[in-house]
Amino acid sequence: MSYHHGDLRQAFLAAAARAIEADGIDSLNLRALARELGVTHTAPRHHFGDRRGVLTALASQGHDLLTDQLAKHERLIDSGVAYVLFAVAHPAHFRVMFAPELLDNDDPTLGAARDRLADELTRGAGQPRGASPSGDPALLAPWGLAHGIATLAVAGNLGPTDTPAFRKLVRATLGRLATTSHA
Repeated sequence: MSYHHGDLRQAFLAAAARAIEADGIDSLNLRALARELGVTHTAPRHHFGDRRGVLTALASQGHDLLTDQLAKHERLIDSGVAYVLFAVAHPAHFRVMFAPELLDNDDPTLGAARDRLADELTRGAGQPRGASPSGDPALLAPWGLAHGIATLAVAGNLGPTDTPAFRKLVRATLGRLATTSHA
């Protein structure tokens, strides 16, 4: 086994995401990831501590990736579409991000990533920074709709997600909320 690897932390996160996409969160096995990457079975401990640490780091990374995607859009509907497309492009991140029971919720990196995402969600909805998406119907409605569509899509309940028809469906569904709320 090699003890030298380029960016082992990032390699572990990428391998963990692939494993979760293939077999689900419950089957994530750090020894198997280490074996896949050609490092000792103790290598993950150096970067993450334990399985919860890997999942927490993956969730933090997911929050940052989603924040970056949402920041590219000014219109609420475009942000909603970006949210859904992020979820189908990064299903492992998406699943882990919203599984707090599996995470170290006191981790400062995760907390900061969650705060940045919350700020971006509120900005996208035209609300002041620091507003809580979970406490304001004007924020919760579009987030809840986008999250619901994303969850259905990631679970495979909406058919193929790599088609123009899927994008059109997402945009039209989110557009219904925009026309009823004047968003």
